[in-house]
Amino acid sequence: MHNTYKPLFSLDPDVTFLNHGSFGACPKVVFETLIKFQKKLEFEPVKFLAQDIYHYLKESRESLSKYINCDSEDIAFFTNPSTALNTLIRSLDLRHGDEVLTTNHEYGALDRAWGFISKKRGSKYVKIDIDIPYIDKQKFIDCFKKGINKHTKIIFLSHITSATALTFPVKEIIELAKKNNILTIIDGAHVPAHIDLDIRKLDPDFYCGACHKWMCSPKGVAFLYVKKEFQKMIEPLVISWGYEAENPSHSQFLDYMQWQGTNDISAYLTVPDTIQFLENHNWKEKAASCRELNLWAKNEICSQLNIKALGSDDFLGQMTTFSFPLNDTIEQQMDFYTKYNIQVPFIKWNEQTFFRISSQVYNSKEDFIYLIDSLRGFKNI
Repeated sequence: MHNTYKPLFSLDPDVTFLNHGSFGACPKVVFETLIKFQKKLEFEPVKFLAQDIYHYLKESRESLSKYINCDSEDIAFFTNPSTALNTLIRSLDLRHGDEVLTTNHEYGALDRAWGFISKKRGSKYVKIDIDIPYIDKQKFIDCFKKGINKHTKIIFLSHITSATALTFPVKEIIELAKKNNILTIIDGAHVPAHIDLDIRKLDPDFYCGACHKWMCSPKGVAFLYVKKEFQKMIEPLVISWGYEAENPSHSQFLDYMQWQGTNDISAYLTVPDTIQFLENHNWKEKAASCRELNLWAKNEICSQLNIKALGSDDFLGQMTTFSFPLNDTIEQQMDFYTKYNIQVPFIKWNEQTFFRISSQVYNSKEDFIYLIDSLRGFKNI
């Protein structure tokens, strides 16, 4: 069956691409915007980097802030969520004995970042075990209530988890944190354009999201939202001209974050056209259709391969992770790709092995049927 959206992307037509969740995919028309800005940079580098860039960045911040409902001066762009959250984590005034409360479902790179800072400061990174399959939101909230004590200073939580593809009740956890005077840091890398995101309604202290995943911007666009009252505590990873600037702007936060040495940040400037693309194609409606396709695929995979998903439908968006027996996830993923031309991640998490599917506008039922047949042959199921 012909998919009308697949030609809008530059993906290899010979590959069944079921891994949008890892790095996303950018529409051709948005990629053309990236090239346009790169040409502007090369045509007049000094004018572009010394003058024009701030106007373009403001336009991008204003466009994104409208899309996620926050003040445009409360967000700064980064190349990826890991860099944004490392900037934040290193800025926190964590002391010996302080605790950061989280789950055992967090992104591995961020687990490492928190482990690093814990060793430096003498703080503790405390993981709550969230059982799979995840089917009970109240049980999740109760686990956090039990985990809070007088040493808990921060709650760090994924809005949608990476490895396990589960949507967690961040609104309820943020409210719980406020009642206990605990700061909240939400890792929303997989959220923008995947599920609804309204920063003002959520009201976190800090929120990080990726634009190059489900929003479909070019690679290298993420944002960090920081509530105004905490902005002066954020220190740049790279000290450059924005730090203690000779002619500072009204925002120390933006001065520190926006200029960290010479770099091509053209990808940041594509955000307005990225959002326009989403609006032109009724993306909220498309995301809902993709979720329905994901749930259909989940049921087919579970019944035909006799395996289990890690969560019930209420906690799934456009991704699902499944238990799957594997010996070496990296080697077998490459073997699977080589044999079947299917791009799907094989994952090791909590000493168990899994695979994860993603459903995007360029996918179809036929893609998942082919995946089922291929997995059956690959593992002789």
